Amino acid sequence: MYWRRLIAACLGLGWMPVAPGTWGSLPPAIAFGLLTYCGVSNFAAAIATAAMVVAGCVACVCCSPASIAATGRQDPGEVVMDEFAGQALAFLAVPLLLARNLCGWESLAIAAIGFFAFRVFDILKPGPIRKLERFPAGWGILADDLGAGAAAAVCVCVATALMVRG
Repeated sequence: MYWRRLIAACLGLGWMPVAPGTWGSLPPAIAFGLLTYCGVSNFAAAIATAAMVVAGCVACVCCSPASIAATGRQDPGEVVMDEFAGQALAFLAVPLLLARNLCGWESLAIAAIGFFAFRVFDILKPGPIRKLERFPAGWGILADDLGAGAAAAVCVCVATALMVRG
């Protein structure tokens, strides 16, 4: 039971005393920024990002019920693999849409824009994103973050297009 809570908490990031969701969002943003900064191909960056989305989704759905049972809350703050998955989703389209690799400062700027856009959509949960929380157990915990990740992905794609066009 403990190991499932540990996984749902992204190896303990969900147990940080302040802003656990923000901490859970950091690993995919850092990984994406470093991968693209170091010149990894778009294909490899897309595969790594997709793997983070899948791993976050599976971990959230399979492991969050242990946190729900332990805390008695439907969406325990310690579960941050939903943020992990949603944050990774925010970056998924970037390497698929670009004709060239990101480089240097572009990589870091896109990582920062994606991180902040995701956090804004995740915290505010505008419109239909909030309704996604109604799914049962781990699915409801995950769905709103995937919605926030999709909304952030639009922002990231627009920012990337504006940044790399010139």
